[in-house]
Amino acid sequence: MPGRNFLFVPGPTNVPERILRAMDRAMEDHRSSAFPTLTAALLHDLKQVFRTATGQAFIFPATGTGGWEAALVNTLSPGDRVLAPRYGQFSHLWIDLAQRHGLRVDIIDVEWGEGAPAARIEEILSADTQHEIKGVLIVHNETATGVTSDVAAVRRAMDAAAHPALLYVDGVSSIGSIDFRMDEWKVDLAITGSQKGLMLPAGLGLVCASPKALAAREQAKCPRVFFDFGDMIKANATGFFPYTPSIPMLYGLRESLDIIFEEGLDNIFARHHRLAEGVRAAVRAWGLKLCAKAPRWHSDTVSAILVPEGFNGADVIDVAFRRYNLALGAGLARVAGKLFRIGHLGDLNELMLLGALAGAEMAMRDVGIKLTLGAGVAAAAELYRSTAAPLPPRPAAAPSPDAQQPGAGKPATPRAAVRA
Repeated sequence: MPGRNFLFVPGPTNVPERILRAMDRAMEDHRSSAFPTLTAALLHDLKQVFRTATGQAFIFPATGTGGWEAALVNTLSPGDRVLAPRYGQFSHLWIDLAQRHGLRVDIIDVEWGEGAPAARIEEILSADTQHEIKGVLIVHNETATGVTSDVAAVRRAMDAAAHPALLYVDGVSSIGSIDFRMDEWKVDLAITGSQKGLMLPAGLGLVCASPKALAAREQAKCPRVFFDFGDMIKANATGFFPYTPSIPMLYGLRESLDIIFEEGLDNIFARHHRLAEGVRAAVRAWGLKLCAKAPRWHSDTVSAILVPEGFNGADVIDVAFRRYNLALGAGLARVAGKLFRIGHLGDLNELMLLGALAGAEMAMRDVGIKLTLGAGVAAAAELYRSTAAPLPPRPAAAPSPDAQQPGAGKPATPRAAVRA
C-alpha cells in the first residue's frame, strides 16, 4: 500500500528521523577508552527525565517487563509481601511476575476503568502494624484501559499510614510524556521502556532506584544475574556495562534525550495533554465513551474507546489496518473486543492525530457503527485550532542577492541602448 503506515498503537511509537539517523552507525568497541563518554552522559541525563537528583539510573538491554523484574529482584526476597492494585492488563502481568518470583502479593481488585485506590491502600497499610508489606506496586498509566493513576495520592496515603514500604512505579507509558516526579513523590523504583515516550524502538528497560531502594538491595535474596544492580553499579562507575550493550540503542537514546531537552519536559507534558483533549473531544462527538470511568482517570497518552453494544472492537482495528493502513491498539484480556485504543504519545502533532481520527471514523462506519463522518475530526480540529499557540512573528524577508550589488535598484539599461 502506498504511503506511510499510520502507527497509533500505544507503543511502539513513531521513531523520529533524527533518532533513526543517530542509530544508523557502524559498530564500535564497547570496551574502548572513548565509550564511557557516551555512557556517563546518558546515565546522568536520564535522571532529568525521571526528575530525580538522588536516584541512580540503570539501562538494561531489555523491555519494560525486564525493568519490572529488575526492580523487584534487587530489592526483595522470596516470601516477601507486596501490595498491588489490579486495574488493567499490565498491573495484572506485573502481579504475575512478582508471584513467579515467590513473592506474596496482596491484590486489590479494582474495576477496569479506574486507577489506584489511594484510600484503600492507606487503610491496608495502616492495618499492617508489623510492616510485613515490603512494597507497593503501582502502574502509573494503564495502557489497557487508558487510565492514569495519581501516584502523588498513593505517596500521601503511604505517608499517612507511616508505612516504610518501598513505592514501585511502572512508568512505561507515562515517563517522558506525563508529569512524573520521582523525588517529590518519593518513588523508590521507577521503570520505563524505550518504545513509548522516549521515541525509540523497543529494546531498553530503564530503571531508576532511590537511595532507599539501593540500601534494600543489601538484604534482598531474590536470585538475579542479568538484572543485578550490583554488577551494573560496578561497571557503570567506570562508564562500561557488565555485558555487551545495544550500541545503536544507546546512540538513539542520546538523540532522544537531546530532543526531549530541546522541547522541555513541561512543554512535552502540555503537548500530550492538549493532543489527548482533542481525541477526547472526538470521542464525545462520535457519541461514544472512554473506558476510563471519570475525567480524573483520563490518560494523556492513550484513549481506550468503547464500541457500542453488538460491535467488536477487533473488527474496527482489522478494517482500519487492512483498508486504511492505520494501526490501532486492541482491547486486552477482559476488555478484548469491547474497545479499541488510540495511542497518542511520543513524536506526534495535531495533523498526525487528525489523520488517525479520520481513519478510525471510516473504519467504524465500515463495520456498521452509526456516526457522522467528520464529526470527531471536526471536534478535535476545533479544539486544536482554538488552543493553538499564538503565531510567532513572521521572519523579516532577507534582501535579495541583487540588492547587494552596486547599482541595485537602478532602472535597467534598454538592450537597444547597449547595442547602440
